[in-house]
Amino acid sequence: MALMATNQQLNFLQEKIREIGSALFFNLSDSVLKLPTSIVTTLRVDDYGFVWFFVQKPMQNLKEFEREFPVRLDFFRKGSGCFLQVNGKGWVVTDPEEMTSFVTIPDDTRQVVSEEMILVKVKIMRADYYETRSANQQSWWQSAVNTVTAWFRTSNNLRPDIYYPAS
Repeated sequence: MALMATNQQLNFLQEKIREIGSALFFNLSDSVLKLPTSIVTTLRVDDYGFVWFFVQKPMQNLKEFEREFPVRLDFFRKGSGCFLQVNGKGWVVTDPEEMTSFVTIPDDTRQVVSEEMILVKVKIMRADYYETRSANQQSWWQSAVNTVTAWFRTSNNLRPDIYYPAS
């Protein structure tokens, strides 16, 4: 179901992203040089709907990469009971003032981070939220039967809640 953006929905997304913590980062650009797919750990989700995280700095000169690109983040943690797929627009953050105002890095690790990592922010444009646990507790036998029968089903019964926080 598509929902209009509200503070309550952004708070819900912030909470779920914090709860899950890490995601698969996909740069969806058609560019030849682009940041590689990688596992990222969320630093923060701000009140403007930006997800902040570090990625490994590529060997190529960073100036050769696009500064703005389409992104997908797949948030999933085993046992969490949900997963979240975020689509949005990503930026490589190079402005030192912006870096220090949004992300606090201890002085002793600042140089290592600047040499090996780059800061990326992603504006959440759409978020698909999926519940993976059933509401009722099942016996191990019922769970096994459901798992086996799920292998033979052709339709996906998971229906997401869809959020559009960037209005």
